[in-house]
Amino acid sequence: MGIGPGDIEYMSLKAYRVLQQVDVVVGYQTYIKLLEEILTEEQQVISNGMTKEVERCRQAINLALEGEEVAIVSSGDPGVYGMAGLILELVKENPKLEVEIIPGITAANAAASSLGAPLMHDYAVISLSDLMTPWEVIEKRLEKAAEGDFIVALYNPKSKKRIKQVEIARNIFLENRSADTPVGIVRKAKRGDEELIVTTLAEMLEHKIDMLTTVIIGNSQTLKQGDLMVTPRGYQL
Repeated sequence: MGIGPGDIEYMSLKAYRVLQQVDVVVGYQTYIKLLEEILTEEQQVISNGMTKEVERCRQAINLALEGEEVAIVSSGDPGVYGMAGLILELVKENPKLEVEIIPGITAANAAASSLGAPLMHDYAVISLSDLMTPWEVIEKRLEKAAEGDFIVALYNPKSKKRIKQVEIARNIFLENRSADTPVGIVRKAKRGDEELIVTTLAEMLEHKIDMLTTVIIGNSQTLKQGDLMVTPRGYQL
């Protein structure tokens, strides 16, 4: 299930109810921490760190096979860089096991709502993390999205070890659109300590960007409207 961007108020009512009903909750330790206020002492909680996704999913499946009702949580939406795909790959070994995917608000939509309405036209979501995808593939996707004038939401834009990728991405877009194209940078979207800024393609790297940040690069029609971004849909006004 997707728990949304972090704050409980942005979780779907369906996800909230299911979380209170299940026997076991499984997830990355950071996401489990976000749920502490609604989990109960009677529930079993299984959490661990990054790169342990397969282990978590196998534990969840084994518990479900024993008759437990298990919720595997992802931040945002489980089908967007989340756990839904992995669970469905693994559960093929046990086709009688019932799986329900509960959607959530993904980071692009959470960030966009804070920025105004930047995703009003065709857009792409691209992760700059090359843990699962070769950088050459990511770079080609960036080039095609830039050439196609897509609005682009960048996930996982920068970490302590990955510094150059966001710089390369910015340069790719500078080759295809104006330097004053609006860019929204949202850190911890829809959490209590959210930080956001609207800047330009030329100046975006002057601001703090890390793994808690979503970057939205406007297309050729996107406008800065005060402190907000708007991409016109094309209505006759």
